[in-house]
Amino acid sequence: MAVLELQNVSKSFAATAALKDMNLAIEPGEIHAIVGENGAGKSTLIKIMTGVHQPDAGQIRVEGAAVAVRSTQEAQSLGIAAIYQEPMVFPDLDVAENIFISNRAEGAFMNWKRIYAAAARLIEQLGVTLDVRRAASGLTLAEQQTVEIARALSLNVKVLIMDEPTASLSAHEVARLLKIARALKAKGVAVIYISHRLDEIFEVADRVTVIRDGQHISTKPIAEVTPDGLVKDMVGRAVDTHAVKTAANPHGPAVLRLENLGRAGVFSGIGFDLSAGEVLCFAGLVGARRTDVALALFGIAPATEGRILIDGAEATIRTPQEAMARGIAYVSEDRRKLGLAMTLPIYANISLASLKKLLGGLGLIDRGAEIAMAETYRTQLAIKSPDVRVEVGKLSGGNQQKVMLAKWLETKPRILIFDEPTRGVDVGAKAEVHNIIRQLASEGVAVLVISSDLPEVLALADRVLVMREGAQAGILDIAEATQERVIGLAAGREARVA
Repeated sequence: MAVLELQNVSKSFAATAALKDMNLAIEPGEIHAIVGENGAGKSTLIKIMTGVHQPDAGQIRVEGAAVAVRSTQEAQSLGIAAIYQEPMVFPDLDVAENIFISNRAEGAFMNWKRIYAAAARLIEQLGVTLDVRRAASGLTLAEQQTVEIARALSLNVKVLIMDEPTASLSAHEVARLLKIARALKAKGVAVIYISHRLDEIFEVADRVTVIRDGQHISTKPIAEVTPDGLVKDMVGRAVDTHAVKTAANPHGPAVLRLENLGRAGVFSGIGFDLSAGEVLCFAGLVGARRTDVALALFGIAPATEGRILIDGAEATIRTPQEAMARGIAYVSEDRRKLGLAMTLPIYANISLASLKKLLGGLGLIDRGAEIAMAETYRTQLAIKSPDVRVEVGKLSGGNQQKVMLAKWLETKPRILIFDEPTRGVDVGAKAEVHNIIRQLASEGVAVLVISSDLPEVLALADRVLVMREGAQAGILDIAEATQERVIGLAAGREARVA
């Protein structure tokens, strides 16, 4: 008998149908992957299963009994819980307190000895080592997720939903999370695993369900699925995920040059040339400080040593405004903090860096021109939204990424920095972003890409700059760059390359 079942579930928001007659059955003790493009309905599906939204039609069954899930508390009482790529822990509490924060206290006093012992048993069941008296403020992202999973176990979870749990994890942390998923499966817990990383799906899932445009497309045992077939089901067409990039212009002039660039105590000794029409990718492990170099180039956290030269002339960049004036744009990995204004509509976000172009004679924004510009990018980048007046915060993560990209494309940059350009983006949109990067390079834009996805690095780069612990470990031409060499430099297993 299915532990959780959705029968003909539908949900609409105004004129937009998010789910249409969705059918899904989750068996106990299985890892069931759910995949689909951004905007396919995965987020709505999760929110219905966890009680955030209620369906307009259809039925939810838990162990065969029809139920109404009207809140997250009701979902938890039914044994349904979720963890997300950005965990929700209380930093001022320790691990044990976070684990049992959703449990009702028994009696007037807390039996702390029993609580810490119980927390330690839950952590042990997950096959990891973690001090239950440690403050949550010092935990890594992976450790925070472990705490959330232990919290779910403390509530006798029957179905645990993992929504993009590895989007911000290192390879080692991903391996540990997949190990935990298998441990939950062995205990009889059903794990719903949602990820854009198809290699993880094939490594850990027992069955995989594809949804597209809010509808159920297929559910198959993983042994009956191929990567190409899965992608085709997701996007409704064949997608070339292995496209060969166009070669860089070898004679393009050096637009950007760094000489021993550094910021005290953060990174040092970064030096390279970046030519017009070239794609230079930054690779490295977590903690390599790649993003800090980008923040220095864009003036968010300026360098304290070394030189930045643009077109051969030394440039002082202390603020983002100075960077933009030099033709530099920065597509941040942190959409909420550095990329978008979540409460503003799509059109206002896209125009945010280009408002001077839209000013009329009285210094007022030409709203018609602003909306027309946004509509052009909505079509060009296939942003899934019925209207550019929709708040950006209501879009899926992948579509938010496209809005942020549109904002910077409108500035017509000469140097474009992409920090994790396809984080949280589905496979179809990922191919689209890669094509945009290649097209910009072919038009003479100098492109710097920071990515933790090695296949992405090798597909896009003309050269790969590898960083390790805030230092430059080497620069490899694409002809000599392999995953093994890049990882060797990043992990210190290979000598630095001049």
